[in-house]
Amino acid sequence: MRILFLLFFYFVSIGQVLADIEIPGPRDCFWARGPISSDPYINIAYPDSNVYYWAAVFSMPDGSTLEIKGDYPYSRYMSFFSYNERGKPIASLTDYQIQSEATNPFIPGNKRSDFYRSYSIEVLNETPSTKTKETLGDKTGNILYSPEYRKKQQSIVYRVYLPDQNIDVTGGVKLPQPVLTLADGTKLTGKQTCEALNSSQPLQVSFDALGIPPNEYRRLTSQPDKPDTWPAHNPPKWFIQLDRKSLIGMYTGKIDSNAPRSEGGFYPNLDNQYIRTILNRKHGKVLIIRGKAPIALQTYDGTTEVDQSDVRYWSLCSNQSFVNTRVNDCLFDEEVPTDKNGFYTIVISRVEDRPRNAVNECGMAWLPMADDGDGMFDDDVTIIQFRHLLPSDNFEHSIQKVERQDQLRKVMGPYMPRARYFMPNQVETFFPCPSK
Repeated sequence: MRILFLLFFYFVSIGQVLADIEIPGPRDCFWARGPISSDPYINIAYPDSNVYYWAAVFSMPDGSTLEIKGDYPYSRYMSFFSYNERGKPIASLTDYQIQSEATNPFIPGNKRSDFYRSYSIEVLNETPSTKTKETLGDKTGNILYSPEYRKKQQSIVYRVYLPDQNIDVTGGVKLPQPVLTLADGTKLTGKQTCEALNSSQPLQVSFDALGIPPNEYRRLTSQPDKPDTWPAHNPPKWFIQLDRKSLIGMYTGKIDSNAPRSEGGFYPNLDNQYIRTILNRKHGKVLIIRGKAPIALQTYDGTTEVDQSDVRYWSLCSNQSFVNTRVNDCLFDEEVPTDKNGFYTIVISRVEDRPRNAVNECGMAWLPMADDGDGMFDDDVTIIQFRHLLPSDNFEHSIQKVERQDQLRKVMGPYMPRARYFMPNQVETFFPCPSK
C-alpha cells in the first residue's frame, strides 16, 4: 500500500500546533504526540479513557545509541512498544521485564511506594530475531527493538494505564527522557537530542493504520442485501480480535480462523486481548451486559503492595466507528460493582436514555453511547470492546486463552458477557434497586 503523510494537525509541526490550541499535556520535544486518551486529549486509535499514550517518531543517526531514562510510574501498568508504518507492533518492553537497581513496583510482592524508581532502557535500530524470541516479551536485558521503515523513520509508543488516584496522567513521574550518544562519543540530552533525532518530522504511516477510509466504511455499512441495523446482531454477537481482514469481517462475514491474534486493531497493545461487538439502538435503546468479573489488581487508591490476580486490568469501552477510532468512555475494573457471586451488570445507553436505577448504588455500572453514534453515518451505532490485560497463567477464562472464534463461549465460560436490549422503563421495572 502506498504510504501517505497524514496531515492531521497533531502530526505536522506538532509542537507549535498543540501549543496554539492548548490540547492538555504534558508532552515534550521527544514525546511530541500525546497524550492520547479520551477527550479532551488526542482521541484516536481506540484508546482506553483511563489510559494515556505518548508516541515518539524519530531517526537515529548512523552509529548512534539511544537510551531512555525514566521512573516507574505510580500506575497499574506501563510499557514501550515499537511499530512499523502500518501500525503493526514490532517489539515491546513491558514494566515487569525492565530490570534496574530500583525495586520494580510491577512485580507481585514488591512495594509500589518506594521513592527510588529509576530505570533505563536501550533502543536499537534493528529488527528483532524471531529465532531468539526477542520480541514481545521473551527478551533478556532492557532492550527495545525499533527498526527503521520508510525514509529511516522509527516510532515507539509509551503507555501508562490507570495512574493512581489524585496524581497526574504520567503516574506521578516525569516522561521518560532520551539520551543520544553519537558515533564520535558526544552525548546529547534535552532539545539537542530531539534535534539530532529529528523528532518533529511528519509521521509516515499508511492511511489504514489509524482507521479505515470513509468510503470503505460506507460500502461496508450499506450492503444491499443487509438490514439497516447490519452488522449489529440481536442479541449482540462477540468477536475476538484477529487480523485486519477479520476485523472488517464483522461486516463482510469473512473471518480467517487461522489469522494471527490481535494485530487487526489500530496500533494495538499485544499485552491486551480484546472481544468486541457492534450495537444498534434500533434493536433497543438500552443494552444490559452481564458476566463474571475477573479479579484484577487493586491499585487505584495507591495500595502500597500488589498481589496475584486473574488479570492485571480489565475494562469495557464504548467507541465510535472504525473510521475515526474514537473512544466515548470506558469503565475500568474497580469502577464496576459486583454482586456476592462476583457478577457485574453494566448498562449502556445514551445519556437521555439512562435508566434511573443505572447507578452503582443499585448494583449497575453505566457506560454512555455517543449522541452522534458512529461519528460518521449512523447515530444509532456504537462499538463495544472488552479488554483483558496480562492475565495470570492459571486464569483459564481470559480472552487470551481463546484461540479461535468458535471457542469463545466455551473458554470464557461465566466470564463471557451476555447482552440483551431493553427500553429504559423496562430496565427500571425488571431490575429494581435493592432496598436498604
